[in-house]
Amino acid sequence: MEQQEILHAMTLARLCRFSPATATQLYRQAGSATAVMQHRHDIKALIPDATKHLTSIFLHADEELRRAEQELQYDQQRGILPLVMNDERYPVRLKECDDAPIILYYKGTANLNHRHVISIVGTRHCTTYGQELVQRFVSDLRLLCPQTLIVSGLAYGIDVCAHRQALTNAFDTVGVLAHGLDELYPSHHRQTANEMARQGGLITEFMTQTRPEKMNFVQRNRIVAGMSDACIVVESAEKGGSLITATIARSYDRDVFAFPGRVADKASAGCNQLIQDNVAALITSAEDFVKAMRWESDNQLQEAQSNGIERQLFPEFSDDELRIVEVLKKTNDLQINILAVQCGMPVSRLSATLFELEMKGVVKTLAGGTYHLMALR
Repeated sequence: MEQQEILHAMTLARLCRFSPATATQLYRQAGSATAVMQHRHDIKALIPDATKHLTSIFLHADEELRRAEQELQYDQQRGILPLVMNDERYPVRLKECDDAPIILYYKGTANLNHRHVISIVGTRHCTTYGQELVQRFVSDLRLLCPQTLIVSGLAYGIDVCAHRQALTNAFDTVGVLAHGLDELYPSHHRQTANEMARQGGLITEFMTQTRPEKMNFVQRNRIVAGMSDACIVVESAEKGGSLITATIARSYDRDVFAFPGRVADKASAGCNQLIQDNVAALITSAEDFVKAMRWESDNQLQEAQSNGIERQLFPEFSDDELRIVEVLKKTNDLQINILAVQCGMPVSRLSATLFELEMKGVVKTLAGGTYHLMALR
């Protein structure tokens, strides 16, 4: 990614920091942050019904560009990777969302476009019951779907429990922060965060010197929801950030699941309500979750591949499978984000369909998350 585009993306995000969806709209309309900045004196050319307020904020573009230059220098010195939306390393699931951040700041080692990505969220005041649920779910998921990235918010309670169990079970895990990468809140989780930087990562849409204000936590919840295939709620009171995340996930057409609790248990009142209102599906185990998501066991896939799947001479394809095959016939060996665009298919559905094609021996995964169409008989 060119340095100029990164700087312009930083600048645009800062100018529209109180309305990220506006920055995304401008970015998509123009095709790049640089193109937006080239129209900064004529925003109505991009958005004809732009308000006076929107046109006026670009009067501060030079000031914010200087701030972006400082930020980029800081990032380069400390190994922080700015990810502009058009970067292939940007979370492709999040990119589908209308209010996706046009730039993210990332420090870590994980592929943000893992085969499977789930978010596990819940109350900050979790009980032993909630901790045990997370421990059992993550350890069982390791046997069923080892190629999974676990995302949460690194907050007290269920969030940090999910991160720590992910680390214990050799999953990559990413924490979405509500502030810049020059600090950590809560600081008590510093050791966990350091481990995550080596086995996962930390990500945020906020520049350094951004304090963890209350509104930032609500804003970051959309990233937790948007970059995942599914959101799992483990213990939540009647009100709380995890319910906001679940609601956002549902609005993004993501699958939402919740573990039930006792009727009189305040720590599970939110989960029970999500289930009662049909916002979340009830699960009691990792097996329930994998079955609901139609994610066959990755171990089954590995076993089938090692044994050599005898492909049918004339395999019957679903409409989605046929669409993927036709795209790969024209251009083979495509990464999943590019394949999603060319197929016009959400990544969550695409991943499930690709798995079915792998089971049939029609496609195989190459290094770097590239999908290769096998020769059809």
